[in-house]
Amino acid sequence: MLALVSVESRVPRNHALRSIKPLVDEVLRGLSPTFDEMYSGVGRPSVPPERLLKASLLMALFGIRSERQFCEQLAYNMLFIWFLDMDLSESAFDASTFSKNRERLLEHGVARRFFEGVVELADERRLLSDEHFSTDGTLVEAWASLKSYRRKDEPEGDSQAWADFHGERRSSDTHESKTEPEARLYRKGPGKEARLSYMAHALMENRHGLVVDMELTEANGTAERDAAIDMVDRHRKKRKSQRKSQKAARKQSRKPRRLTLAADKAYDTKDFIRRCRERRVTPHVAQNQNSRRRSCVDARTTRHTGYHVSQKARWRIEKVFGWMKAAAGFRRSRLRGRRRTEAAALLVISAFNLLRITKLAAA
Repeated sequence: MLALVSVESRVPRNHALRSIKPLVDEVLRGLSPTFDEMYSGVGRPSVPPERLLKASLLMALFGIRSERQFCEQLAYNMLFIWFLDMDLSESAFDASTFSKNRERLLEHGVARRFFEGVVELADERRLLSDEHFSTDGTLVEAWASLKSYRRKDEPEGDSQAWADFHGERRSSDTHESKTEPEARLYRKGPGKEARLSYMAHALMENRHGLVVDMELTEANGTAERDAAIDMVDRHRKKRKSQRKSQKAARKQSRKPRRLTLAADKAYDTKDFIRRCRERRVTPHVAQNQNSRRRSCVDARTTRHTGYHVSQKARWRIEKVFGWMKAAAGFRRSRLRGRRRTEAAALLVISAFNLLRITKLAAA
């Protein structure tokens, strides 16, 4: 008995992916020239990079643990087949396809370009704020064990030297992970366990809680503040180039528009406040009142109503990190190396922005 059934008919009309798929296809069409440069016109046919990017988004949206598990589900999940523009006669590609094409995607910065394309979609729909932002950082565990954190001068092949590391004082100056050298042993706060980690930073606009920039750095005590300044500079420069016109060209000599940047008390340092004010950024930073030193944020900032509004809005960024770690399963990286981990984090944040855009459009 034969039956003709289309994959399109099996996807519910009110499914969230139906709203996300047109946005993803629109961004990928803009990246088509980049894909043409990456792949040769001769040789064996490869899996289209559009499918690999869509597959990464599905892994984030559905919390799939590994690429191998995704390829296993792709063989029978008609929702995934429909989202990747495949038909039932096509066989699922192998998990090694991700590994073979990952370096090519990293070389051309496809993850960053895709993320920026999603941000431009939100800007075209007038969902972004141009003046009010929040920033914060979180730890992402590296794909490495604590037993791989050994002395830098340790000879290779001496596996018994690190069998028992209890009671040994270890620091980044004398030790490093033999499997993940770029990761650092770091803990977020007192009383918490130190882990080999990277630090992910996000810059969020306060109107609708969309992430406009993201960066992954080494985990250290100043990484959050340094990354916040870098993201503000990068975002302001990009917005200036996007909105450049004849009228704006006559105003290039003027000072840049003043912004507000909300953050927690970890950013309440003299150097960070000074760097913000030099860039015409009003630091809506929470006052550090639990330490012995005096807060660097004075009444010039705290007496305004906007300061208290920013302090309430900045908590939305915790929802971004919560979704990234709980729903998308990115509490720990599945890849080795900072570049690879950052590319994966950009796609996860892109998936979060796509969800937000579809929900805001429906509202």
